[in-house]
Amino acid sequence: MNRLPTPRATRPRVAAEPLGAVWALGPARRRLGLAGLSLWAALVALAMGLLAAAPLHASTRIQDVASVQGVRSNPLTGYGLVVGLDGTGDQAAQMPFSAQSLRNYLEQHGLSLPPGANFQPRNVAAVLVTAQLPAFAQPGQAIDITVSSIGNARSLRGGTLITTPLRGVDGQIYALAQGNLIVGGAGAAAAGAQVVINHLSVGRIPNGGQVERSVPTPFLLGTTIDLNLSAADFQTARRVALSINQAKGAGTAQALDGRVVRLRAPTDPNERVAFLADIEQLPLQLAPPTARVVVNSRTGSVVMNQSVTLAPAAVAHGSLTVTIRVTPQVAMPPPFAPPGTPPVVVEQAEVQIGQEGGALIQLPASTQLSEVVRALNAMGATPMDLVSILQALRAAGSLRAELEVI
Repeated sequence: MNRLPTPRATRPRVAAEPLGAVWALGPARRRLGLAGLSLWAALVALAMGLLAAAPLHASTRIQDVASVQGVRSNPLTGYGLVVGLDGTGDQAAQMPFSAQSLRNYLEQHGLSLPPGANFQPRNVAAVLVTAQLPAFAQPGQAIDITVSSIGNARSLRGGTLITTPLRGVDGQIYALAQGNLIVGGAGAAAAGAQVVINHLSVGRIPNGGQVERSVPTPFLLGTTIDLNLSAADFQTARRVALSINQAKGAGTAQALDGRVVRLRAPTDPNERVAFLADIEQLPLQLAPPTARVVVNSRTGSVVMNQSVTLAPAAVAHGSLTVTIRVTPQVAMPPPFAPPGTPPVVVEQAEVQIGQEGGALIQLPASTQLSEVVRALNAMGATPMDLVSILQALRAAGSLRAELEVI
């Protein structure tokens, strides 16, 4: 006697199979009978129902929501000169510091100009040099440099930055910058007309800086390491600590507040690096974000996340239109006016004010972002009008979200 194959209902992957696949499992499967098929369908329906009812939260890694405290980049700045410009540099008459800087630079090389000499180079521009010193950067490593004009130079295209020391906030030199600028743009001028594409007063030098001094970090100090969350949230801090304790043992991580999670880390440098490498790759189930609506009052942009909901409300929206028309009219001189009296141009202004009636529109309760957007768009409001509508809905308690105006 042939034995029936083991039913798929005892296998873990049954929940992933569609219900219609039962009829395609062969004659042996169909010999289960009507009762077995009913049980099979019930199990599949129950599994699909559980999957549909389960909340779909975003899954990410710990390194995407947290960073090691003290491990960061440091800004560097410096003042320098860009030479070799094709007559597009600073005008010395209006920017005397450019000529003074070049004069000081030549004196350092043993060249001195006679007093009172008319020194007006057009191929030199004074610039500010900025860079970011990465964490754990060591002497000899290369970093990218950004060069920005601080004078009235028309373009930095084709220029070369001479050696410029880059200093930190403590006044110490941490890097040296030098190299040929890359300016992503073009410009032309003739007969008073000028055409400029992109920005010509800012350039970049890839790997144009060389690190001369490293910045000490507290990474290897002490027996603990603090993780800083990118956003203060108690639920996220709790889930980060729970995920780490499940992978590395109880007591490894402790959530101090909604922003900081403290870890007990090995003291050996090699083990500490491996420990953090494992921590950063641990999966993390994020909680639903706080409902928030961000409004840019200058551009009228409105951005909201998926947690925004709307309670039932009634909104009346109308627009006020002001129209001003100015018509020039020529008034001729009176009959006995002196000869040669010119006519006078008089402007006649007409002001009209119109107001469109605002219909009372009822906004139903909605639990999805698409429904909120659809309800607001149904009113025919512009992005600038949405700012006022959202503020009013928030004040009335209908908009269940934080309203942030930037």
